[in-house]
Amino acid sequence: MTKFVIGKVGRLGLLLAAIAILSFGLVSLSPIDPVQAYVGADMMLIGPEQRELIAQRWGLNDPPLERFFRWLGQALQGNLGISAIYNQPVIEVIATRFAASLWLMLAAWILSGVLGFSLGVLAGATQGSWIDQAIRFYAYTLASTPTFWLGLLLLILFSVALGWTPICCATPPGLPPEAVTFWQRLHHLLLPAATLSIIGVANVALHTRQKLIEVLQSDYVLFARAQGESLPGLIWHHGLRNISLPAVTLQFASLSELFGGSVLAEQVFAYPGLGQATVQAGLQGDVPLLLGIVLFSAIFVFTGNAIADLIYRLVDPRIRLGESL
Repeated sequence: MTKFVIGKVGRLGLLLAAIAILSFGLVSLSPIDPVQAYVGADMMLIGPEQRELIAQRWGLNDPPLERFFRWLGQALQGNLGISAIYNQPVIEVIATRFAASLWLMLAAWILSGVLGFSLGVLAGATQGSWIDQAIRFYAYTLASTPTFWLGLLLLILFSVALGWTPICCATPPGLPPEAVTFWQRLHHLLLPAATLSIIGVANVALHTRQKLIEVLQSDYVLFARAQGESLPGLIWHHGLRNISLPAVTLQFASLSELFGGSVLAEQVFAYPGLGQATVQAGLQGDVPLLLGIVLFSAIFVFTGNAIADLIYRLVDPRIRLGESL
């Protein structure tokens, strides 16, 4: 376990270094003028002197290499800088926005995993039937469906036409946070979480179906079937363990897709989470906030994959035995 942890920490350090260099280089080459994006519509009202003061405050006149090493030195000390949009420390902005996005991504992640695994088992157990064909059609269609397009459809249907769900936001507009009830938060969370979970079902369902079909066609399952074992018994005793490991891997690997999908979903539903902050940082040239979110998302996805590897070792002892040998 110590070797496993040290190896993961070393890989994470190399990953963050590569992402920091690449992200800072791409942001420096962006055609967006940070000063103009920061000032906005009032750009015509400020003079060259004020523009120069703003550039000096954010260090925009310094060479890119000097700005990178200055930012890197502060980041190694736990200081990711000040957000130009929110005029707050980047760490505070990320913490506040991620707290809102966490419930959205967690709900979508659990729903997509449970539903995808269940549909995959059902499709694999009924291979060739109309149930299997319907599930595959559903999965193949959703696998190529853009998140924002599905979100707009659900918004038009359930919020505009039927009026069952709110149109926007994470809480009712105008209410202070302390006055918002749990059910009101859940009501606003329902449609964005459904958008992400419906799309996230496809990969888990298709891979689980294929793996279960392979298990049911194996020699040991054919032997168990010849002894009179029923289909539910075959799935329970021989199928679940063999198909659970690929499903766990896919589910944790989908954290990157989930994070990217939340960016689009939060824009559609005006959900004040980390995804919406990412779009604002990119459009307005907020380099410290954008770099902080990129590093945080890399840590978030890497941690998910590390947890998947750890679960592998807990579920399948053969992996631990193979490493020891």
